[in-house]
Amino acid sequence: MTAARREVPGAAPQRPAAEPPRVLPTAAYPGWEAIYADNVERIYRLMYTKVGNRHDAEDLTSQVFLTALGPLRTTASVGEVRSYLLTTARTVLASHWRSTLGHQVTVIDVDAVDLEDCTPGAEDEPAGRTAERLGAILSGLPERQRAILTLRFLRGYSIKAAAAELGVTVANAKVLQHRALRRAAGLDKEGEAS
Repeated sequence: MTAARREVPGAAPQRPAAEPPRVLPTAAYPGWEAIYADNVERIYRLMYTKVGNRHDAEDLTSQVFLTALGPLRTTASVGEVRSYLLTTARTVLASHWRSTLGHQVTVIDVDAVDLEDCTPGAEDEPAGRTAERLGAILSGLPERQRAILTLRFLRGYSIKAAAAELGVTVANAKVLQHRALRRAAGLDKEGEAS
Protein backbone atom coordinates (compact mmCIF):
# COMPACT_ATOMS: atom_id res chain seq x y z
CA MET A 1 0.00 0.00 0.00
CA THR A 2 1.51 3.32 -1.06
CA ALA A 3 0.97 6.52 0.78
CA ALA A 4 -0.56 9.33 -1.25
CA ARG A 5 1.11 12.70 -1.13
CA ARG A 6 -0.94 15.34 0.58
CA GLU A 7 -1.07 18.75 -0.95
CA VAL A 8 -1.37 21.60 1.52
CA PRO A 9 -3.63 24.32 0.13
CA GLY A 10 -1.65 27.40 -0.82
CA ALA A 11 1.72 25.59 -0.57
CA ALA A 12 3.96 24.79 -3.51
CA PRO A 13 3.44 21.27 -4.84
CA GLN A 14 5.98 18.68 -3.66
CA ARG A 15 8.50 17.64 -6.29
CA PRO A 16 10.95 14.75 -6.28
CA ALA A 17 14.59 15.62 -5.68
CA ALA A 18 16.10 17.24 -8.74
CA GLU A 19 18.37 15.05 -10.85
CA PRO A 20 21.42 16.50 -12.55
CA PRO A 21 20.66 17.54 -16.11
CA ARG A 22 21.53 14.87 -18.65
CA VAL A 23 22.72 15.33 -22.19
CA LEU A 24 19.96 14.11 -24.44
CA PRO A 25 21.01 11.32 -26.79
CA THR A 26 19.57 13.26 -29.73
CA ALA A 27 21.47 16.50 -28.95
CA ALA A 28 24.85 17.16 -30.53
CA TYR A 29 28.11 18.05 -28.80
CA PRO A 30 29.42 21.58 -29.36
CA GLY A 31 32.89 20.30 -30.37
CA TRP A 32 35.68 17.80 -29.85
CA GLU A 33 36.52 19.08 -26.37
CA ALA A 34 32.98 18.31 -25.23
CA ILE A 35 33.06 14.87 -26.87
CA TYR A 36 36.33 14.09 -25.12
CA ALA A 37 35.27 15.48 -21.73
CA ASP A 38 31.96 13.60 -21.72
CA ASN A 39 33.36 10.24 -22.87
CA VAL A 40 36.99 9.89 -21.75
CA GLU A 41 36.18 8.54 -18.30
CA ARG A 42 33.69 6.04 -19.68
CA ILE A 43 36.15 4.73 -22.30
CA TYR A 44 39.00 4.62 -19.77
CA ARG A 45 36.90 2.57 -17.29
CA LEU A 46 35.97 0.16 -20.08
CA MET A 47 39.61 -0.28 -21.10
CA TYR A 48 40.78 -0.64 -17.51
CA THR A 49 38.27 -3.43 -16.85
CA LYS A 50 39.46 -5.24 -19.98
CA VAL A 51 43.25 -4.92 -19.60
CA GLY A 52 43.59 -4.54 -15.82
CA ASN A 53 46.37 -1.98 -15.67
CA ARG A 54 46.46 1.79 -15.78
CA HIS A 55 49.19 2.26 -18.38
CA ASP A 56 47.61 0.08 -21.05
CA ALA A 57 44.16 1.51 -20.29
CA GLU A 58 45.47 5.06 -20.77
CA ASP A 59 47.24 4.14 -24.01
CA LEU A 60 44.19 2.35 -25.39
CA THR A 61 41.89 5.22 -24.42
CA SER A 62 44.15 7.61 -26.32
CA GLN A 63 44.11 5.28 -29.32
CA VAL A 64 40.31 5.24 -29.30
CA PHE A 65 40.08 9.02 -29.50
CA LEU A 66 42.88 9.31 -32.05
CA THR A 67 41.22 6.66 -34.21
CA ALA A 68 37.84 8.39 -33.95
CA LEU A 69 39.23 11.87 -34.60
CA GLY A 70 39.12 11.62 -38.40
CA PRO A 71 35.90 9.82 -39.23
CA LEU A 72 33.67 10.95 -36.33
CA ARG A 73 31.45 13.92 -37.14
CA THR A 74 31.08 16.43 -34.32
CA THR A 75 27.58 17.15 -35.62
CA ALA A 76 26.48 13.57 -34.82
CA SER A 77 24.07 13.10 -31.96
CA VAL A 78 25.35 12.21 -28.49
CA GLY A 79 23.98 8.69 -28.85
CA GLU A 80 25.71 8.23 -32.21
CA VAL A 81 29.00 9.55 -30.83
CA ARG A 82 28.87 7.22 -27.82
CA SER A 83 27.99 4.27 -30.03
CA TYR A 84 30.82 5.07 -32.44
CA LEU A 85 33.34 5.47 -29.61
CA LEU A 86 32.24 2.16 -28.10
CA THR A 87 32.64 0.40 -31.46
CA THR A 88 36.05 2.04 -31.92
CA ALA A 89 37.03 0.96 -28.41
CA ARG A 90 36.14 -2.65 -29.22
CA THR A 91 38.22 -2.51 -32.39
CA VAL A 92 41.21 -0.94 -30.61
CA LEU A 93 40.93 -3.51 -27.81
CA ALA A 94 40.73 -6.40 -30.28
CA SER A 95 43.81 -5.08 -32.06
CA HIS A 96 45.62 -4.80 -28.71
CA TRP A 97 44.82 -8.40 -27.75
CA ARG A 98 45.67 -9.67 -31.21
CA SER A 99 49.10 -8.04 -31.08
CA THR A 100 49.67 -9.03 -27.45
CA LEU A 101 48.29 -12.55 -27.30
CA GLY A 102 47.47 -13.51 -30.86
CA HIS A 103 50.68 -15.33 -31.58
CA GLN A 104 52.76 -17.92 -29.85
CA VAL A 105 55.80 -16.60 -28.12
CA THR A 106 58.08 -19.50 -29.00
CA VAL A 107 57.67 -23.10 -29.98
CA ILE A 108 60.56 -25.50 -29.88
CA ASP A 109 59.98 -28.83 -31.56
CA VAL A 110 62.94 -30.86 -30.37
CA ASP A 111 62.37 -33.52 -33.02
CA ALA A 112 62.15 -31.14 -35.98
CA VAL A 113 64.69 -28.47 -35.04
CA ASP A 114 68.42 -28.92 -34.90
CA LEU A 115 69.12 -27.35 -31.54
CA GLU A 116 72.75 -26.85 -32.51
CA ASP A 117 71.73 -24.18 -35.05
CA CYS A 118 69.58 -22.29 -32.54
CA THR A 119 71.97 -21.96 -29.64
CA PRO A 120 74.36 -18.98 -29.46
CA GLY A 121 77.90 -20.30 -29.55
CA ALA A 122 76.57 -23.68 -30.68
CA GLU A 123 79.41 -24.15 -33.10
CA ASP A 124 81.52 -25.04 -30.05
CA GLU A 125 78.89 -27.36 -28.56
CA PRO A 126 77.65 -30.63 -30.13
CA ALA A 127 73.89 -31.22 -30.53
CA GLY A 128 73.91 -33.98 -27.91
CA ARG A 129 75.37 -31.57 -25.36
CA THR A 130 72.64 -29.00 -26.10
CA ALA A 131 69.92 -31.60 -25.56
CA GLU A 132 71.63 -32.64 -22.30
CA ARG A 133 71.76 -29.01 -21.20
CA LEU A 134 68.07 -28.55 -21.99
CA GLY A 135 67.26 -31.73 -20.04
CA ALA A 136 69.38 -30.58 -17.10
CA ILE A 137 67.65 -27.21 -16.98
CA LEU A 138 64.18 -28.77 -17.10
CA SER A 139 65.07 -31.37 -14.47
CA GLY A 140 66.33 -28.59 -12.18
CA LEU A 141 62.89 -26.97 -12.14
CA PRO A 142 60.03 -27.80 -9.78
CA GLU A 143 57.40 -30.08 -11.33
CA ARG A 144 54.79 -27.41 -12.13
CA GLN A 145 57.35 -25.05 -13.66
CA ARG A 146 58.78 -27.89 -15.75
CA ALA A 147 55.23 -28.80 -16.85
CA ILE A 148 54.31 -25.26 -17.97
CA LEU A 149 57.53 -24.86 -19.99
CA THR A 150 57.12 -28.29 -21.56
CA LEU A 151 53.53 -27.58 -22.55
CA ARG A 152 54.19 -24.07 -23.82
CA PHE A 153 57.51 -24.42 -25.62
CA LEU A 154 58.07 -28.06 -26.37
CA ARG A 155 54.50 -29.04 -27.18
CA GLY A 156 53.37 -25.64 -28.53
CA TYR A 157 50.29 -25.19 -26.31
CA SER A 158 48.74 -21.74 -26.05
CA ILE A 159 48.77 -20.19 -22.58
CA LYS A 160 45.03 -20.90 -22.32
CA ALA A 161 45.43 -24.57 -23.30
CA ALA A 162 48.39 -25.00 -20.94
CA ALA A 163 46.38 -23.47 -18.09
CA ALA A 164 43.51 -25.86 -18.79
CA GLU A 165 45.89 -28.83 -18.89
CA LEU A 166 47.40 -27.85 -15.54
CA GLY A 167 44.02 -26.98 -14.01
CA VAL A 168 44.92 -23.37 -13.20
CA THR A 169 43.67 -19.99 -14.34
CA VAL A 170 45.27 -18.25 -17.32
CA ALA A 171 46.65 -15.55 -15.00
CA ASN A 172 48.18 -18.23 -12.76
CA ALA A 173 49.69 -19.97 -15.81
CA LYS A 174 51.29 -16.69 -16.93
CA VAL A 175 52.85 -16.16 -13.51
CA LEU A 176 54.00 -19.78 -13.39
CA GLN A 177 55.56 -19.46 -16.87
CA HIS A 178 57.31 -16.20 -15.96
CA ARG A 179 58.80 -17.70 -12.81
CA ALA A 180 59.81 -20.86 -14.64
CA LEU A 181 61.60 -18.89 -17.37
CA ARG A 182 63.45 -16.79 -14.82
CA ARG A 183 64.49 -19.86 -12.88
CA ALA A 184 65.49 -21.72 -16.07
CA ALA A 185 67.63 -18.75 -17.13
CA GLY A 186 69.38 -18.87 -13.75
CA LEU A 187 69.96 -22.61 -14.08
CA ASP A 188 71.35 -22.11 -17.59
CA LYS A 189 73.85 -19.51 -16.32
CA GLU A 190 74.91 -21.90 -13.56
CA GLY A 191 75.43 -24.62 -16.17
CA GLU A 192 77.55 -22.34 -18.34
CA ALA A 193 79.74 -21.40 -15.37
CA SER A 194 80.58 -25.00 -14.54
